[in-house]
Amino acid sequence: FFRSHIPSHIRIKLSSTINIIMTMPTAVELLDDLIADLEGKLNLAPGANPQINTKGKENNKHQNNKKPNNNNNNNKKDKKQKNQTPKQNNNKAPATAPADPNLPDILKLEFKVGKITKVWVHPTADKLYCEEIDVGEEVPRQIASGLRKHYTEEEMLGRRVLVVANLKAKKLVGFKSHGMVLCAAARTDPESDAETVEFVEPPESAPLGEVVTFDGLPPPSPFTPSQVDKRKVFQACTGGMKTNEDCVGMWNGHAFRTTAGVCKGRIVKGGDMR
Repeated sequence: FFRSHIPSHIRIKLSSTINIIMTMPTAVELLDDLIADLEGKLNLAPGANPQINTKGKENNKHQNNKKPNNNNNNNKKDKKQKNQTPKQNNNKAPATAPADPNLPDILKLEFKVGKITKVWVHPTADKLYCEEIDVGEEVPRQIASGLRKHYTEEEMLGRRVLVVANLKAKKLVGFKSHGMVLCAAARTDPESDAETVEFVEPPESAPLGEVVTFDGLPPPSPFTPSQVDKRKVFQACTGGMKTNEDCVGMWNGHAFRTTAGVCKGRIVKGGDMR
């Protein structure tokens, strides 16, 4: 009834306004982007705390406040120092090295060893599974994967996987996905879109939550999810991520490795990893 009494030009404006509001970034997303920009401009590592040297000021303060030695003053000074000690310890933050601008892009990503502990079919998307994956954190990660054509629910449950853990959370058909599982894919028919897709799996004995390293490269220094998203770090790495003839996951010739061994597929050789 009300809709029929609203003039068409007003309905169009209302619809347009609603669409704009729905696509606007949230305040948290805007803040994350601002932090990522500032970290980049200040050449700080993701999440680093700038350290301010206050030793000089403290020394000057103690020198200015020096008084002739007597028991009362010493007692007051001791009490003051005892009271201040916990406060100073609580406020101390470990120094973090500035981000290396020449760091290979693959080291800006964080690949964690995980295990699928729960899986169910997405209620409205015919290609998606929804999963809970234990990556050694307080609560399992909820992640959506387009693997319905390639795995059954029974095959998914309990599988050990690699999770790209520092991607920005995104909604996939209404389900908020906090990362992605890493797979290798190879065309089975050059004339069609048919392909074989499989997990790139960590060894069974690799600890859950372990961060993957790369043969011949320094340890990873992961960027924040906002930095990864803004700088398109994952997209920059995909061209070099492939399985070799032994199905081992590689990036430009550097193997994906855990403390228990390399990460690999089962049958896909020379497949693109995504």
